[in-house]
Amino acid sequence: MTKSGMKVGFIGLGIMGAPMALNLMKAGHMMFVQTRSKVPAELVDGGATLCTSAEEVAKRADVIITMLPDTSNVEDVLFGARGVAVGLKPALGGNGQPKLVIDMSSISPMATKKMAERIHALGGEYLDAPVSGGEVGAKAASLTIMVGGLDSSFERARPLLEALGKNITHVGGHGDGQTTKVANQIIVALNIEAVAEALLFASKAGADPAKVRQALMGGFAASRILEVHGERMVKRSFNPGFRIALHQKDLGLALQGAREMGLSLPHTASAAQLMQVCAAHGLAGLDHSALCRSLEIMAGHEIAAGDVTISA
Repeated sequence: MTKSGMKVGFIGLGIMGAPMALNLMKAGHMMFVQTRSKVPAELVDGGATLCTSAEEVAKRADVIITMLPDTSNVEDVLFGARGVAVGLKPALGGNGQPKLVIDMSSISPMATKKMAERIHALGGEYLDAPVSGGEVGAKAASLTIMVGGLDSSFERARPLLEALGKNITHVGGHGDGQTTKVANQIIVALNIEAVAEALLFASKAGADPAKVRQALMGGFAASRILEVHGERMVKRSFNPGFRIALHQKDLGLALQGAREMGLSLPHTASAAQLMQVCAAHGLAGLDHSALCRSLEIMAGHEIAAGDVTISA
């Protein structure tokens, strides 16, 4: 650990969490990790300490980061038996500051506000800091990070966040980071749907979808979704960077929040239904760009010829 390094706990070493924890270690932070899956060899070889519970992580680290699939997982890790909350007592870390919990999962904004209150009641601090950028961004430390919480907590966490991402924004109070992530997922889903419909239309009309995509990249329709996911649709390559199942979960959060606020989000609901079609056909494990498969199934026509491929 370098002079500026922190004692950091990381819980959840999946597709996103493992490279994120590795980047924190490379930045000189002492790591205490816990996960249900196998701890990557790079972390073990780099000196990360494997903990047997979230409670142990919280006892040994000054900052505890969670990167988990959904709201219930975060609640269980924080407040379940041998959870983080148990390990926060006493809540002061070795540096004399309150222990800081940073949840980087994508979960319910409403539940996040309640969890932040519970952590603060125990004497700890809390930030919600969900990310965008997928596995590629996690590995490259180029994630977009949307943060909710107190100014002082954000400034304290800044060195850690800068080791993980490039576009880091303190949006506002507790839950605002999660709200921003839900908004991000709405925009991404609707853009994927738009690109899929456009390329399906072009292909059915007899045009070469690869050339149509190339032409559109030079105009006002150009977007990161058209560039990356449009290419996936044309090449039939849907190795998951961000799985349909996870995007379904995020759109569910959007629609749940909309109901609670009395909002109508018709196109978000449409995208959620298209993802459900994919899930019903056993495609929930594919990348979310495979949303195009639902439209193709209904049309009886595929954007491009060739088998759907998933690399190992």
